[in-house]
Amino acid sequence: MDKFDRQIVEILKHQARASVSHIAREVNLSRSAVTARIQKLEADKVILGYHAQLAPPQNLPMIQAYMALKFDMSATTHYCETYARRIYQIDGVKWCHAISGETDMMLFVEVPSMQRLNAIRDELQTIPELRHLMTHTVLTEFFNTKHAS
Repeated sequence: MDKFDRQIVEILKHQARASVSHIAREVNLSRSAVTARIQKLEADKVILGYHAQLAPPQNLPMIQAYMALKFDMSATTHYCETYARRIYQIDGVKWCHAISGETDMMLFVEVPSMQRLNAIRDELQTIPELRHLMTHTVLTEFFNTKHAS
């Protein structure tokens, strides 16, 4: 591959539908020379295909999860209200409850991706007094009376 081939490939990487005329103007070659070079790049398996980059569908179901948090009870600064104010700032956390039992707080999270869910987990794990974080991903919602009309 020479400098012209590299320029052609670079253009096609960013604009798969770029016309031969446009590419020819950009690299300062004739249309027939660009066409021949593209055909050779395809034959040599440098170019394997052309792709459309699609936006994610707007109606994808959200990932829902419950997160159970347990804090170090020996910490002198253990106040659920303090943690709740911090957690309130995290995008995707829909509700936060202080509860009784082994778990101190229960969160409900609704996010568009597993990457975002993991980012929330990572952010929560920066709380120094957090001793245990368990995530329960919702697999199926059978009913929800809050959403009933």
